[in-house]
Order: sequence, then structure tokens, then C-alpha cells
Amino acid sequence: MSEPHEIKKVVLAYSGGLDTSVILAWLKERYSCEVVAYIADLGQGEELDRARDKAFTIGASEVYVEDLREEFARDYVFPVLRANAVYEDGYLLGSAIGRPLIAARQIEIARRTGADAVAHGATGKGNDQVRFELAYQALNPDITIVTPWREWDLHARTELLAFAAEHGIPIDRTGAAERPYSVDANLVNTTYEGELLEDPAVAAPDGVFSRTRDLLDAADQPESVRIGFRGGDPVSLDGEQRSPAELFAQLNEIASRHGVGRIDMVENRILGIKTRGVYESPAATVLLTAHRAVEAMVLDGEVALLKRELMPRYANLVYRGLWFAPERHMLQAAIDHSQTDVTGEVEVSLYKGNVTVRSRSAERSRYNRGMVTFEQPALFDQHHPEGYIRMTGLRLRATTGAS
Repeated sequence: MSEPHEIKKVVLAYSGGLDTSVILAWLKERYSCEVVAYIADLGQGEELDRARDKAFTIGASEVYVEDLREEFARDYVFPVLRANAVYEDGYLLGSAIGRPLIAARQIEIARRTGADAVAHGATGKGNDQVRFELAYQALNPDITIVTPWREWDLHARTELLAFAAEHGIPIDRTGAAERPYSVDANLVNTTYEGELLEDPAVAAPDGVFSRTRDLLDAADQPESVRIGFRGGDPVSLDGEQRSPAELFAQLNEIASRHGVGRIDMVENRILGIKTRGVYESPAATVLLTAHRAVEAMVLDGEVALLKRELMPRYANLVYRGLWFAPERHMLQAAIDHSQTDVTGEVEVSLYKGNVTVRSRSAERSRYNRGMVTFEQPALFDQHHPEGYIRMTGLRLRATTGAS
């Protein structure tokens, strides 16, 4: 372990769990500095007052608890939804979207409190260390970044528990601390990784899932939901206007009853390691399906094609922690421009894990029934395609020497 550099005050992204609780005590011991604990509510559904009290008990000089649910949904989740962004055909980027917001608030709290450093609890093998630290660098290149998992000599869970016992850190042995896997949650998804789930050849036990019902226990009758969009963003459920966070919370509850949004995949981490991720993303899964449906009514075909081609690149940028990078902003501007007329309503049916589009409408739809009807008189003259087909086929005819 290298000698510590001088730090007077550090803002720690704190969750109240084992890792960040040990980190809080370790920072005080290692650097003899003040620790400001920052707790963000992104819709994880936990009792944050307990985390605040625990931080003070361990020795935090200040604790900030902020409700970021509306900002998270409006300014981070919805832009990703406009892009229909999915990483490697499965992951809906819930945790990846949340880290830049937490990092941004840490930088602001550091400025407000006069802190000269920030810290996070991400491990040295995972993605979140990259996401946090790239955001820190983008927002304040001069701030000191403390990375406990890359500095300390604690490597195993048993060592963390021993450190906690030695330093009088309270551990909830009936909650997450006793799970044989890690859990991270926000409005978009609940993520499960590690230990019990490390062997991809072994099915995830039913007891892992905490947000959605198993399909055997899901509702036996389908349920229809109407989702209204304006400018590419969801704004209403069944005709009732909802704030971004309210809409997500309500739709999470509805979709969870039907077992919607379970994902089990092996993905490529930022550092090149393959990992298994098990996710629950009920509302996000429904919104992605509905958003694609209303887009199909509105977007020009070539614009839609280009947008689909850009999506993997956009998703990759978000996954890799480049939320504040100029290329992400450039792509976002193009995506947002495409969403100007994406206003309408989609009805979906939820049943036993499935999301099925039943109907869709849009204020500025490009769908023209008169052009596609087989009834007479049609607006589309069926003789017109002859010239197009002949010209398109010229090169194909040339390959066979036909004239």
C-alpha cells in the first residue's frame, strides 16, 4: 500500500451497505480526513434515513440525502429511452445511467462543502469505477479521486466483515449483507451479480428476484395499459398525466405483477471481462416496447434506419461511462431531433412476462391508410413500382449478362 497523499475532506458516494460503510471508516483512518457521506435516492426503495444515521454513527462529519428520482428519470433515463438504447441486446443500462448523476452531485457537494476529494465504493474489477471516475474528471479535472478498492489490502468479503467488527461498524445480518450476491437498484432496474450467480451454467434461484413475480405466480389475466408520449418521452398512463418518476414507479408496479422485465445475460464489461448479469427492468421493458411502437408511426423510414444503426454506439458510450463526453452529446442531439413529432399513445398488453402492442396512434403519423388499402379506389397506383423495380434490377441483370 502506497503512502497516502494529503486529503482534508472527501465526499463519499454512500449507500449504507457493507462496502461503503467500511470505506467510510477506512478513509478516516487512512487519511485522517473529514468524510462527507452523500446518499442519493434514485428509486431504490430503501429506507435512507437508516443509512444517514449509520453514516453518522461510523463518523461522517456531514451527511447529505437527496431525492433525485425526478431528475434521474427526466434528465438521464428519458434521453436513453429516446435512443431505444440496449447494451448487447439485453441490458437496459439502469446502473450505467445512475452513476453519472451521483458523480455530478458529489462534485457539487464537494464544491459546496470545500471538499478536495471524492470517493466511491466500486471494485477494481467492475464497470462502476470507470463510470464514476470519468464523470469526476469531466466535471472537475482538478479534484482528487480516492479509490479504496484499488488502494487497500482488503480483498475478500470476510476481510470486510472483520474490519467492520474491529471498528464497531453495525452490519445488518438479516438484509443485503447476508445475500450471497450483490444487489443494486434504482427506478430502471434491480441488478444482481456475483457469488451465487457467478456460474452461468447454473440457473438463478427464484429467490434472487425481488421486484417481479415468477411467471407461475404472475397474474392469470392479461392487463392492458395505455402509455402517452410527447416528444419521445412518456407522460401519461391510461390518460392520467404523471411526472417522470411517478410514471416509472406506477408502471414498475403494474409490470412486476406480470413478471415482465427479467433478463439473464453474459455481457462484456468495460475492462474486457465477461460477467453474468441478472436484471429486473419491468417498467423500462414496457416503455421500450411502447416507444418503438409510436416511433414506427412517425419516423421517416431512413431516419428510423439511421437511428437503429446509431443505437449500439450510443448504448456503448453510456455503458462505458462516457455520459459527459462530446460524442454522447452529439448523438443525443441527433436523437432528440428525431423525437420532435414522436407524440401519441400506445396500448400494450402485459401477460406472463410478455409485452404485446395492441394499438398505437400518433398526432403526426406518417401512416396513410389510403396508401395501403386493398379496397378501391386506392391512393397508390400499383403500376408505379414497375419503373423502380426495373431500375433497381439493372445491376442484377448485368451480373448474368442479360440486357
